[in-house]
Amino acid sequence: MSDQDLKAKVLDIISKHKTGVLASVEDNKPHARYMTFYNRELVLYTPTQKDTEKVEEIEKNPYVSVLLGYEQKGQTDAFIEMLGTASITDDQALKDEIWEESFNQWFEGPKDPNYILLEIQPEVVRVLNLSGEPPQELSMKNS
Repeated sequence: MSDQDLKAKVLDIISKHKTGVLASVEDNKPHARYMTFYNRELVLYTPTQKDTEKVEEIEKNPYVSVLLGYEQKGQTDAFIEMLGTASITDDQALKDEIWEESFNQWFEGPKDPNYILLEIQPEVVRVLNLSGEPPQELSMKNS
């Protein structure tokens, strides 16, 4: 599969699946939790509160892993594993763009100072379960 085809497959998966797993590092051990993801091309964004463990973990160690795409239909669902670095952004235009009414259970609105986004810049994205093919890897170092 060409890099362009692989990138298109990755974009298809991350555009169709918002719920995934974010793993950060806590005390040199993985710490995983379900999150909601949004994307601009291959960069992922996930909303969170400013005063959470995950923010503290990312400030200490920005390396994260994200799993997106598995659908419970069986073991043949294609999914991605993204390895990258996370940073915190409070870009208001981006927060407005991502804002959904369901966020009201955690925030007072899109201008709530506790509402921030984690921005995940991919380094390597692997696509797994591609109709029996071995995992395919897209490296951002070459892109």
